[in-house]
Amino acid sequence: MSSSEPSPPTSSSASDGRVRAAETVLRRLGFSRARSVRGDSAARAAFWVEPPGDRGPRPVYLVSGDSADESTPKERWLPGIRSVRARRGIWVVPTDRVAEAVSAELRAQARPGDDEPPSILVVPPEPPAGESPHWYLASVSRSELLRLATGVVVGLFRRAQRDGGGNAVDFGEMLELLRRKFGVDPAASLGVDDDESALFLLYQLALRDTWAPGDGGANLHLLVLKPTGPAARLPWFAA
Repeated sequence: MSSSEPSPPTSSSASDGRVRAAETVLRRLGFSRARSVRGDSAARAAFWVEPPGDRGPRPVYLVSGDSADESTPKERWLPGIRSVRARRGIWVVPTDRVAEAVSAELRAQARPGDDEPPSILVVPPEPPAGESPHWYLASVSRSELLRLATGVVVGLFRRAQRDGGGNAVDFGEMLELLRRKFGVDPAASLGVDDDESALFLLYQLALRDTWAPGDGGANLHLLVLKPTGPAARLPWFAA
C-alpha cells in the first residue's frame, strides 16, 4: 500500500481518544449510541450508532492514516466488508486522502442492489484552521457523473409529470441529490469550484454525448416529453 492508504483499525486502548471524538461528532449530526449487534461479522466495529429516523443500528469503524504492510489483507482495515451491515457502516478516517483510499475500495467491493454510497466521516485528529469534521464526497469520472446526473434528472421530470407538471425541475436539487444520495461531489469531479460552473459543464457534456457525433437525434440524454410533435424530445438541460 502507499502512504496515502489506511492501515488496520487501531487497538481499543490506543483508539479511546478517537472513539470519543467520533462519538462527539456523530452526536452533533443526530446519531445516538446503540448497543452492539452480536452474531454478525460487522461486530468488530469500534461502536454502533442509531441514525436519525430509526433506520436500524450502524457499525462505526475507525481507520488510521498509517501505512500498512503490503501483505495486510484488505479485510483487516475494512473489517467485515462482505457483510450487509458492514457495507452500511460509517468509516471514520483522519484525512480526505485516507477517505479517498477507503472510498475507492468500498466502491470496488459494491454489489448490485447497494443503493447507498459509502458513509465516510473525516474527523481530523488536530484540525488545522478552517478544517472541521465532514462527510467525504467522492470525485468520479465525467462519464460516471453524467450518467448519474441524467438518471436523477429523468426521475425529477417523471415526478413533475406525475404531479401534473406544476412543479418545475430544479437542477440545484439534482446536484444536492448527487451529493446526498450518491456521495459524489459534482464540482470536484469536474474540476470547478461552484455549482453554476458544474451545471454549465454538465450541460456541455450532455450535448456532446451522442451515439453518432453531430447527430442530435442520437443524443444519449434526450427526454421524451411527448409522443410526437415539436419539442417531443429535448436534451434534458434544454428542457
